[in-house]
Amino acid sequence: MLKFDLKHTDEKSKARAGEVTTDHGVIETPIFMPVGTAGSVKAVHQRELKEDIKAEIILGNTYHLYLRPGLDILQQAGGLHKFNGWDKPILTDSGGYQVYSLADQRKITEEGVIFKSHIDGSKHHFTPEGVMDIERKIGADIIMAFDECTPYPCDYDYAKNSMEMTHRWLDRCCNRVDETEPHYGYHQALFPIVQGSTYKDLRERSAEYIASKGREGNAIGGLSVGEPAEMMYESTELVCDILPRDKPRYLMGVGTPANILECIALGVDMFDCVMPTRNARNGMLFTSEGIVNIRNEKWKDDFSAIDPALGGYVDTFYSKAYLRHLIVSKEILGAQIASVHNLTFYLWLVKEARKHIIAGDFASWKNEMVKKVTTRL
Repeated sequence: MLKFDLKHTDEKSKARAGEVTTDHGVIETPIFMPVGTAGSVKAVHQRELKEDIKAEIILGNTYHLYLRPGLDILQQAGGLHKFNGWDKPILTDSGGYQVYSLADQRKITEEGVIFKSHIDGSKHHFTPEGVMDIERKIGADIIMAFDECTPYPCDYDYAKNSMEMTHRWLDRCCNRVDETEPHYGYHQALFPIVQGSTYKDLRERSAEYIASKGREGNAIGGLSVGEPAEMMYESTELVCDILPRDKPRYLMGVGTPANILECIALGVDMFDCVMPTRNARNGMLFTSEGIVNIRNEKWKDDFSAIDPALGGYVDTFYSKAYLRHLIVSKEILGAQIASVHNLTFYLWLVKEARKHIIAGDFASWKNEMVKKVTTRL
């Protein structure tokens, strides 16, 4: 079984420091999980993930891995861990976000979702049972229940009906997981997902329903989809106050460094987002002193290290001037260096948060860091 040990709580906020134990290793929380959509964190070697970025868990995307390379290849390899050479924990989403993002290529019914592949236009049918079978075959340590991620804004009736369907789908997911066995000899933990858009009563109902299922961890979905940050924080706090204290809480798809710090303060343990790698490829760097657009002319002759505070080889060896040259020249190495840097920063940030939670001064440190990480340099 997945195990969660709550080690420390902050006295002036709801921030927590804990440990999630899986069959592929221990994850210290709060944690940020790099997104490896197709079994690869874009532009980053597994060696860099381990040694420089110090990632403890990465994500895979069920929809994308199902389409390519396909389940037969993954099973022949012995699961995603063997296929991509990552021997630490992996989490897979369920495809629910793709249901949201591919709105013009899918049809939702009570049974599941019929969608067209973005690759070749072929039709596919995802059901709660089928998705659990797919996630079994991919072989992640943490697998997400199949849900619908509602858009923002959406009207109350749509949000209510969608949430209730997500709950019915969850029952089917739980039944399927409980009646099947893992394929590769290690445990897989199912996390349900709270929905309800930004409606307080729906979020409360959903959090209570998800908590009642008694699974090994819980997730909060349907946020960071365009709603104002304050709405996201209100919904997150509301849900965290309901979800069980002795289970890890995962806020899906969030977000900026400031978002992560504020949501750690509300009681969230786990985060993921494509922002650090996507923005890196476009020349935006997140640093311990603020945000850098490395394309700007001001960095052309700045030969200082990118961010020495992080301590990794990328941030002490390469200069801002050199990285700017690579990004402007569209050299692949530029995307690699920037991606490693941004992920190193995100992991550094959550590890620093953990240190300050344990030290007892998280709240004051967080307020200072939020100012820094939102400053444009």
